[in-house]
Amino acid sequence: MGFLIWLAVILVAVILHELAHYALAKLQGVRVKAFSVGMGPIVARKVWKDTEWRLSALPLGGYVEIDGMANEESSGQLERPKHGFAALRTRGKIAILLAGPVSNFVLAILLLTGMYVTEGAKTTLEDTSKAQIYQVVGIPAKAAGFRDNDVISKIDGKVLPISEQVDDAARPGYLRLQDSLRKGGTHRYTVERSSGNTGAKTTLEITVSWVPQAGKKFGVQYGPQRTITVQKFDNVFAALLEASSFAVKTIPNSVTGFLSSVVKVFSAPLDPNSGVVGPVGSSQVAGRMFDSLGFGGILWFAIIINLSLAILNLLPIPGLDGGRILLAILERLRGRSFAPEQENLVTFVGFSFLTLFMLLVLLGDLTRLFR
Repeated sequence: MGFLIWLAVILVAVILHELAHYALAKLQGVRVKAFSVGMGPIVARKVWKDTEWRLSALPLGGYVEIDGMANEESSGQLERPKHGFAALRTRGKIAILLAGPVSNFVLAILLLTGMYVTEGAKTTLEDTSKAQIYQVVGIPAKAAGFRDNDVISKIDGKVLPISEQVDDAARPGYLRLQDSLRKGGTHRYTVERSSGNTGAKTTLEITVSWVPQAGKKFGVQYGPQRTITVQKFDNVFAALLEASSFAVKTIPNSVTGFLSSVVKVFSAPLDPNSGVVGPVGSSQVAGRMFDSLGFGGILWFAIIINLSLAILNLLPIPGLDGGRILLAILERLRGRSFAPEQENLVTFVGFSFLTLFMLLVLLGDLTRLFR
């Protein structure tokens, strides 16, 4: 199920992206030679409105061939075209290139607005002075009396600090739960637990006598206490403003996340704990989101994919929309075009880098799957 969700979301996002490039080119009178849904060998084609519409064998994206965008060969030499895309002014070229990422960004904001209108904007607050048991997964923890969502406020009668210095480094207080379990012995935990359907909290003491053993775990997944607040909106416009603000705020984190992923992938290509996921890992994430949130999980996954696609394509990497935009701006500043050989070399380097990066991510995915 996860793979089908991932595939459907990717196809919708990419088709929308390429349709936006197509629309802005046609609006400026530039011919679009071909529009393909999917990549690789062409399995079906039909000419309509001066464009060859293709269905290709690999349903992993799509592309458009815009007249005058690629260099052409004449008499054995590469030449810059003087028609179509190449004949446009700089702002016209940038409009076509921006259209794809902007369409994904807008779709993400609209989907998020819809969720805000129906469900409100959910914010998760973390309190590092309390340890929350997200899930009890081991027999020792169950036997001790812990339950999912228990909140530990004291260990051996001592309140957990928000933060503390350990080995000259700041560390959140909830990690004292980890310390006590690793140390073993008898410990007393003050636990706050929701009572029935009222939401009221009851406080109880759980005494644990635990002896750490090789290969044996106490069995709790935990972290800081998480409190979810929901902000309701009176109208669609207010929800739209909040969704737009959220989308813009994700840009710096997305860029730094991508750069961090590049460093991790190239420094330790097959590390299963790198946290970098490709198609396999993304499919698993989509499946888990659907299992826990239903249709809302699919919408959240679509929001994440469209934001990621928009931001990634705007990075100034040769071969991506951002790289082409940078090239158009540089040509405008220098007053003349780059030599076709120079442009092709830079584009080749950019595509080679992206291809190698995606291959390493996929191999990391498979390593995690089959380890």
